[in-house]
Amino acid sequence: MNRVDSQYQDIIHNILEFGEERQDRTGTGTLSFFGGSFRHCMCDGFPVLTTKKMPLKTVATELKWFLKGRTDIQYLWDNNCHIWDGDYKKSGRTDGELGPIYGKQWRDWNGIDQLTELLYTLKENPHGRRHLVNAWNVEDLHLMTLPPCHYGFQCYVSNDNKLSLLWNQRSVDAFLGLPFNISSYGMLLMVLCKETGYEPGNLIGNFGDVHLYKNHLPQAKEIVKRVGYELPTMDITSSDILNGEFEFKLNNYQSHKTLKAKLSN
Repeated sequence: MNRVDSQYQDIIHNILEFGEERQDRTGTGTLSFFGGSFRHCMCDGFPVLTTKKMPLKTVATELKWFLKGRTDIQYLWDNNCHIWDGDYKKSGRTDGELGPIYGKQWRDWNGIDQLTELLYTLKENPHGRRHLVNAWNVEDLHLMTLPPCHYGFQCYVSNDNKLSLLWNQRSVDAFLGLPFNISSYGMLLMVLCKETGYEPGNLIGNFGDVHLYKNHLPQAKEIVKRVGYELPTMDITSSDILNGEFEFKLNNYQSHKTLKAKLSN
């Protein structure tokens, strides 16, 4: 089985076997453990689960929204993306805004466009150790509908001109969120490569509180039984990253059927 699905199943196994019961802000309850990681060589294919079908158009829509620096829910609605609907409704806001979340911090952290600076330093100082984009702006946390779960990422250019990306995540909804995050950062890495001319290297994730919501346990037990397929490949056919636009082509994606679960907000 491919290493994306097998690593993911290992994470689910660890939660089911070693996770402790905890209450959470949503009132759903979780099984949780602290500390986890994921590592994938992009040479092995695009990092997407094959043990359940993933909605990559939705993944791309949210990523474009981040890259554009937008924080309004209307863009998501216009593109048939509803993953933020629950958080928006729970916030009680009626202005169509989610607060200064990911896109605002990536593109305008107190006037600093972190994405533009990242592209510049990757090209001009590839071996630098400051290729970071951060979303955990302490000053703005209280204004956000939801503080960042994946709060920052770092890039690294190897001597053979391969670009790797590592992201850090404080809170991980293992059944619904983690597969989405893996593919989103894999997609971001490929878009960055398209813009900079580097080849994709490794995709790495570091996780804090990794949990399964109790109403996801049946689906989690089902997914660990499944045997994954060979990973697909992906081509970024066009990219204008600073305007938050790119197009992709997914090749030979074969997967098991969708496993639906309720998102806890």
